[in-house]
Amino acid sequence: MAEAPRPKDTPSNSIAERLIDAAIRLLATEGPSAIKARTVAAEAGMSSMVVYNYFGGVPELVKALTDHGFDQLGTAFAELPSTDDSVADLFSMALITVAYARANPHLYDAMFGLSTRSTYRPASDKDVRLAGHSAAFRSVYAHITDACTRLVGSERVAATDPKAVAGALWSYVHGYIMLELANHFDEFDDPVSQVLVPMGVTFCVGLGDDPKAAKASHQIALTRSTSPGS
Repeated sequence: MAEAPRPKDTPSNSIAERLIDAAIRLLATEGPSAIKARTVAAEAGMSSMVVYNYFGGVPELVKALTDHGFDQLGTAFAELPSTDDSVADLFSMALITVAYARANPHLYDAMFGLSTRSTYRPASDKDVRLAGHSAAFRSVYAHITDACTRLVGSERVAATDPKAVAGALWSYVHGYIMLELANHFDEFDDPVSQVLVPMGVTFCVGLGDDPKAAKASHQIALTRSTSPGS
């Protein structure tokens, strides 16, 4: 499995970055219920008023930390090679996302709005709450749609709409992640190989890919993810 990007270890210089780093630490150790102005400020060694001065409130702070997560995921996607095998490239992104979710389960949860809807006070601006509208999210998703565009442009699949392919791919990968994080795959020794890979192969075959080619591409992505320096 590819190594997941992690929050940077070097101290942040700006107050906003220090607050985001503090919120991410609390999220990782105590979960979403810990993200309050006073607890985040205390973790950062500041007054709770600083949270309001820099972000306006907790929902805006949550948006900043989810954007931080999407920025990390986007950086990891950008570092992946773009090859002639778009299926392998797409599955490499899937493996990076799984690794990120495993390493940062509460942050992933906040990024994709799974349990936070009942935890955080709704903001007046709906875009503050909807991570899918943020520039950080769109930057990540652009890597997916670009690879899907290359896949559709190849001779491997019959699909013609890269947006639809990207949406379906995004759905099955994140559906898998949600179930894995909820411990639904504990009976498997290697749920990625036993569950995610067959799903990916079936997905590609459904798009018109050759079964042997689809399996080979997924194996290439798995090999990349376990190679030293990957």
